[in-house]
Amino acid sequence: MPVTFLPAHAVADRLGSFDTVIDARTEAEFAEDHLPGAVNWPTLNNEERIQIGTLYKQVNPFEAKKRGAALSARNIAAHIEREVIDKPKGWKPLVYCWRGGNRSGALATILGAIGFQVTLIEGGYKAWRNALLAELPTLAQRLPYRVVCGPTGSGKTRLLQALRSQGAQVLDLEALACHRSSVLGLIPGQRQPSQKHFDTLVWNALRQFDPDRPVYVESESKKVGNLRVPDGLMEAMRASPCLDLQLSDAERVALLMEDYDHFLKDSHFFCERLETLVMLRGRETIDAWKADVQQGRSAQVVQALLHVHYDPVYAASIRRNFVQYPQALPCVLADRSEASLRALAATILTGQLNIAKA
Repeated sequence: MPVTFLPAHAVADRLGSFDTVIDARTEAEFAEDHLPGAVNWPTLNNEERIQIGTLYKQVNPFEAKKRGAALSARNIAAHIEREVIDKPKGWKPLVYCWRGGNRSGALATILGAIGFQVTLIEGGYKAWRNALLAELPTLAQRLPYRVVCGPTGSGKTRLLQALRSQGAQVLDLEALACHRSSVLGLIPGQRQPSQKHFDTLVWNALRQFDPDRPVYVESESKKVGNLRVPDGLMEAMRASPCLDLQLSDAERVALLMEDYDHFLKDSHFFCERLETLVMLRGRETIDAWKADVQQGRSAQVVQALLHVHYDPVYAASIRRNFVQYPQALPCVLADRSEASLRALAATILTGQLNIAKA
């Protein structure tokens, strides 16, 4: 059966119509980024691609192609034996590699010869990535946002989770970025995705939202850890209506002690992260905080961090960057409990805050 080609700009609309999305690139290329839901069937693995590339440059293209064909055939045969033998005749895969050339072409040709209806992305991952970057600003700016603002520890992420559990559309950028978006926001044991994959995760989330319903999002800065929020999304967020989440200082400290309990379990790691604030807060202050941590007074350090560092920085940033924050609807939490968060989420979604404001 002949292989068909799908233009890169049309992938988003057709993505759900394929039974399997196959990335024929190496494991390393796949790990950096891939289409949503894709599986990795390398035509050449990491070492083989380097080997063939070296042969291409140091010997000649003909010898490289012969050796590459042998390796590709062996790998494709293994993929078919492992993944394809039980597939029905109506199975419809979408296949791509870096540029839609030899690696995906070889796999697609063999699958097509078997009798499967195979589709190749025209121009491969590279063309799809360019189409994604072109589409991101339009996707971001077509949606109505409600920005959840509030100082560190006020429960913004927990409120987003409560809103989602009650059917709201939620864009949790910190979850996508695997980072809590502060100097101390590194999550032990979790690596942040690459910038390319973060862009893909954001794109995939945005394209599934209903533009007739609001999307709730936290008042992030331009970067979440080491990752940059796409400009079009950042601009749309900063121009959107805001909710001002409020929680008492005692509850904020308790919430942070729960959410950042890894610092309580590993005082050495806590002190390491505090070192990153030396340039902002001075050696004397940081050494005093580290001494408190080592003596079991982490709660005092958390409170000091809020008052001395996080609150002033956040207040200045939020007023400078989110133009509708002065008109933000106040959202007062009695405490950090799930019951209070559920009640506030319900109040927001039923529009009672607007009634109270009026």
